[in-house]
Amino acid sequence: MLARVWSASIVGIDAVKVGVEIDVSAGLPGIVVVGLPDLAVQESKERVKAALKNAGYAFPLKRIVINLAPADIRKEGPSFDLPMSVGILAASEQVNPQMLGDFLFLGEVSLDGGLRAVAGVLPVAAAAQKMGITGLVVPADNAQEAALVQGISVYGFQSLSEVAAFLNQPEKFQPVQFEGKREIVRSVHFGADLKDVKGQAHARRALEIAAAGGHNLIFVGPPGSGKTMLARRLPAILPPLSFHEALEVTQIHSVAGLLKNKGSLVAERPFRSPHHSASGPSLVGGGTFPRPGEISLAHHGVLFLDELTEFKRDVLEFLRQPLEDGHVTVSRTRQSVMFPAQFTLVASTNPCPCGYFGDSIQACTCSPRQREQYWAKLSGPLMDRIDLQVAVNRLKPEEITQQPTGEDSESVRQRVQAARDRTRDRFESELSVSCNAAMQSRHLRKWCQLDDTSKSLLEGAIRKLGLSARASDRILKVARTIADLGAEKNLQSHHVAEAIQYRTIDRMQ
Repeated sequence: MLARVWSASIVGIDAVKVGVEIDVSAGLPGIVVVGLPDLAVQESKERVKAALKNAGYAFPLKRIVINLAPADIRKEGPSFDLPMSVGILAASEQVNPQMLGDFLFLGEVSLDGGLRAVAGVLPVAAAAQKMGITGLVVPADNAQEAALVQGISVYGFQSLSEVAAFLNQPEKFQPVQFEGKREIVRSVHFGADLKDVKGQAHARRALEIAAAGGHNLIFVGPPGSGKTMLARRLPAILPPLSFHEALEVTQIHSVAGLLKNKGSLVAERPFRSPHHSASGPSLVGGGTFPRPGEISLAHHGVLFLDELTEFKRDVLEFLRQPLEDGHVTVSRTRQSVMFPAQFTLVASTNPCPCGYFGDSIQACTCSPRQREQYWAKLSGPLMDRIDLQVAVNRLKPEEITQQPTGEDSESVRQRVQAARDRTRDRFESELSVSCNAAMQSRHLRKWCQLDDTSKSLLEGAIRKLGLSARASDRILKVARTIADLGAEKNLQSHHVAEAIQYRTIDRMQ
């Protein structure tokens, strides 16, 4: 007997339909799995055999061949346990095979016949909906996650016995239903409020501009000046994700196995902070069979690189293309995968190896050669892509002892949201532009027109600072954001002047 069950395999963050074909024929008892299975899929045959027996079903003592088609795509993980089990039951005539062509099956089986949750269910559900699949059969713990996708019936079960009962008598079961609007998970930033920051008005202003326009930001200053403290408060002033953005973020986290609250959209913007010992593939994604890296996990959120100059130079160079393109393509011999990577880069670093160059109190002990080598880790093209470069000075004694009196995060977030709303209205017809940092040259010509005074300011800055064409474009983007925060339609000279002052540490030696 021959049976075919539909399942899916994850390639990048997308799903590919996979046909699980089971042939039960006369011969020496045994199971053979073909179709580029990895070790976890090869081990499925032992789990499936024990699960079927312990669930009370007869395991056919015949030769069983399982083909995972298409055979040129590698199959990974335990999610093929359930379709294999269902296929064997159908081929041995223990369940009705009539509904197998309309449903897609996904799940891991335990030895007692129970079903365990697997990663990547959300992208599979989204792909199944596009393929025209009628329904999805998954473990009960994954049902809420899969049901986030509208237009497809999702059935969640606890055991193989329930799946078999559903196939034999489908009219007795109802798909998972949601009442009202989809639940959205929002984290509360305990202890991460801007009102806790003492002084640093200039750095706070830069943080607000970065949040309003999605601009990349670097803080440079001596140890203890508050660089990391400021950076970690950026998520608290960012606006919430839209439903579409939340779905993308949830899909990436589902593939990576990081979705803790299954059935809920992760609407809090991601904040990723990898250690400076991180490798290139861990940042951009990779592996023999590529998986998303830190920049993709920070999609629509923040990637914070603390002690930027401690990262290896070749690792930092990996960030140049994603910062410009908003995605990264990981190419391997067997496959090429594109991961989304629209993130805001926030970094912090000391001005020199000892950390006190330019400090008003403690003298720097580094030689000019040491400072030059220290900053040589950051290439000109990388610094070009960082819009806001802010010097964070040591707090004065009276600032250290006083109580914080700055604005709280909620007040700043409201201004940021208002600026983002103006940007959204401006680019209402272009879904690819969600913030000012994503503007292209044609947008700059239309929305960043300069008067004679502003042109003179910008030309003088280009000559004095040696700015590239990319850096000058980024000055215009920052100026546009400053104007949006001030609710002004046209760029003024003071907007451009403020934007220029954030480009003064392109090469600090």
